[in-house]
Amino acid sequence: MTRQVEVIGHRGARGLFPENTIEGFRQCLVLGLRSFELDVGMTADGVVVVSHDPALNPTITRDAAGHWLSGTAPLIHHLTFDALRSYDVGRIRLGTPYRTLFRAQKGCDGARIPRLADVLRLSAEATFIIELKTDPRHPDWTADPVTLARAVLGVVDAAGAAGRVILESFDWRGPRYVRRTRPEIRLAWLTRDETVRDATRWWDGISPVDFGHSVPAVVAAQGGHIWAPAADSVTRVSVAEAHALGLGVIPWTVNRRAA
Repeated sequence: MTRQVEVIGHRGARGLFPENTIEGFRQCLVLGLRSFELDVGMTADGVVVVSHDPALNPTITRDAAGHWLSGTAPLIHHLTFDALRSYDVGRIRLGTPYRTLFRAQKGCDGARIPRLADVLRLSAEATFIIELKTDPRHPDWTADPVTLARAVLGVVDAAGAAGRVILESFDWRGPRYVRRTRPEIRLAWLTRDETVRDATRWWDGISPVDFGHSVPAVVAAQGGHIWAPAADSVTRVSVAEAHALGLGVIPWTVNRRAA
């Protein structure tokens, strides 16, 4: 059987362009890419923004004076959107492991952390996998899962993008809320070894023990539609099981040619 492999720009294809930025997404669209994965959080004044990290990342962030961040970086949830926009996230700091991993990334000075609404408006054709960034171990770092999920749904609806998004999270409280309230929205259920080991915390009380220790079976029981496992945790057997259960599989993330 032949299956289609979809090419997805992870964090807006951060191997090529500054991650999760308008400038990066635009360049990807020029190259012909039409599927993206991105991450979202919420500012102190309730704006849904595109960022992978709960706090500003010193590896990619400079202040208004052009200085790289040092010390403890502020949490995005503790900054207003206007304050957040004063930081430049357009290039990787030299001499860091991140720069070594993504040597081909082209910097773009002046790039800012964007609103999700602005990213969704870039293309009426592009599809987006949107990760809801919450962490049950650190509830004070972000908006709570339901609040973030509601806000994201509001942005998606305002953009008329409900049919071209997939929402996902390691913290299953957000997707479970979406499943209950908006069953037409496609969902992906993120897993990695750590969240499987501590499943009752990450999966809102669910244990893989109750499903024969089968992660695909747990995902299928949530209402599908997609299992998104760490690439180094999947096997031919587990992928075959997921397909037999009617699940799509989106492994993440393969950054090295050998992998």
